[in-house]
Amino acid sequence: MTKALLFAGTTEGRKIAEGCRGKDIDLTVSVATEYGETLIDPADNVHVISGRKDGNGIAALIRETGAELVIDATHPYAAEVTRTLQAVCAQENVAYLRILRREDHEDMTGCVFVDDTQGAVAYLNGTEGNVLLTVGSKELPAYMAVRDWQNRLYARVLPLPASVQLAFELGMEGSHLICMQGPFSQEINEAMLRMLDARYLITKDTGAAGGFSEKLKAARACGVTPVVIRRPLVETGVSVAQCLSLLGERCGWAADAKKHITMVGLGMGDPGTLTRAAEDACRQADLIVGAQRVTDALQRFGKPTQNAVAAREIERIIRTTPAENIAVAMSGDTGFYSGTKGLLPLISDLQPTVLPGISSISCFTAKAGTSWDDALLLSAHGRPCNYVTKIRRSPKTIVLVGGDRGVKDLLCVLRDNGLGHLPVTVGENLSYPEERIVRGTAGELAAQTFAPLALVLVENPDAKGAVLTQGRPDEDFLRTEVPMTKSEVRAVTLSKLRLTRDALCWDVGAGTGSVSLEMAEVCEDGMVYAIERKPEACALIEANKKHLGVTNVQVIEGAAPDALRDLPAPTHVFIGGSGGELKEIMALVLDKNPAARIVVNTVTAETFALALDALKKLPVTDVEIVELSVSRGRKVGGYHLMTAQNPVYLFSCRGGQPNG
Repeated sequence: MTKALLFAGTTEGRKIAEGCRGKDIDLTVSVATEYGETLIDPADNVHVISGRKDGNGIAALIRETGAELVIDATHPYAAEVTRTLQAVCAQENVAYLRILRREDHEDMTGCVFVDDTQGAVAYLNGTEGNVLLTVGSKELPAYMAVRDWQNRLYARVLPLPASVQLAFELGMEGSHLICMQGPFSQEINEAMLRMLDARYLITKDTGAAGGFSEKLKAARACGVTPVVIRRPLVETGVSVAQCLSLLGERCGWAADAKKHITMVGLGMGDPGTLTRAAEDACRQADLIVGAQRVTDALQRFGKPTQNAVAAREIERIIRTTPAENIAVAMSGDTGFYSGTKGLLPLISDLQPTVLPGISSISCFTAKAGTSWDDALLLSAHGRPCNYVTKIRRSPKTIVLVGGDRGVKDLLCVLRDNGLGHLPVTVGENLSYPEERIVRGTAGELAAQTFAPLALVLVENPDAKGAVLTQGRPDEDFLRTEVPMTKSEVRAVTLSKLRLTRDALCWDVGAGTGSVSLEMAEVCEDGMVYAIERKPEACALIEANKKHLGVTNVQVIEGAAPDALRDLPAPTHVFIGGSGGELKEIMALVLDKNPAARIVVNTVTAETFALALDALKKLPVTDVEIVELSVSRGRKVGGYHLMTAQNPVYLFSCRGGQPNG
């Protein structure tokens, strides 16, 4: 039997240990801490020991275990440990295998890169604002050199006595010490960054296993600058899957190669909608994994089941179970809002087979007697959705809803925003005996009650003529004496903003809300905050929201910059009125999101001067200044004369250090 020594302490190490359980190999797993020892389940052939070891200790362990192979699955930033392992293996004439953690190919725009901890400290000393440290407790002493660290630094460390004791000895405690065990989702990271009012996130490029992608996405969503410590070594090695394959060849077993994983789409729930391929997969499986509701429906196959919903828990079951033929059961279709999307990347090395099911969309449209190749598909099941703008623009929209009030809320929103006349078809309890298909207008059906899981088809014949270009006619908006950005200026302004579909926008000095509302129509998956200090203007914006049926605009009554401080970090900002506080407003925007895009419109010489001064003193780039002169024709007798409007100056820029 081959004897191997695995230096673990990472997700990769745990996966290798799990892959060796019950196999023809004698594996000793060495981890640095007692906590690390608790994360790996021992077995008859897998022995776990804890404690940090220097070169002599490693050599002694190799001789004691009789190891023929050393597997290095230590952290990618534990460079000194890797160097020591390589040197000792050469000295002891033992084979060495390095496990590599895949680097995330994330969008690194806005990241600041440093070579080491000292570089991160030096960078922070040139900044202001709170900092979330996610680099572990061992590095904490070095960060005590950060200016005003007692107030600025918040450390997220493992909930270990040693970590807490070290932080306490350094003087870091209370709300500045966060003891949590990952993995951390993007949502958890976002919530923490916002709670701490963080401006900087210190992280290492720990790859997918270390949640690096989730950190970057959260930082980008919150307007936080990620400071990334580069990996210390450029290494060669193998992946976890390649390692297990090599061990299988060496020891005479094919590690996980015998496992056959099938992702099974179960369709609508009625056994009659299960495909023949799905039937065969369940019948041939040694184990069926899925949510309890799903596995209960498959009891007729008489197979062992394990209940799990989270992708990582399903992965753990797949990798640790001795079962070789595993069916992972997913409700509906594997390609339509399914858990398959999250699980596939985690088990891609096992080359799973994916079997589609009959989706709710396919079943619903068949029952409704229509097609769905020309429909816009939306899901509002547990997620926000800007129905109105999308339905105004789409001749046919199918919405998957959930919850006791899901259908009713959708229909009420349509009714209250001028779309109550549109024909609607609702399908509930599809494929079950209590299935129901109901037709009527949105206004008529809004008074009815429907089942929690349902689909709604909305048809809008007027959508084919919907105008998509920017710069609505001024007559589209309700007007009072409140100032309004005119159509031509509005069109150029929106163009300069370079909006994205999911942008989070501020309109500062929103007036009638004409820019806010057109922003929202472009950013149909985003949100617009209309900031206005005059109560009568705020009331007018609300009236225009209802008049035009735009729902993704939130009106904030108050004067900038104070009214902006508690708003989420924007990606795009239009400033049409600043009350003389232009520089302060722009500085606050860039503090919340250093990469934000900003457009400022001015009509007075005084505001023009303020804008020029702000652009010179703030960290912005891609600066552009445009003078826009508009003349409109009016009929005088039998002639048309052009009447000039006041010239408008448009300043556009984005956050970042100026070029040159």
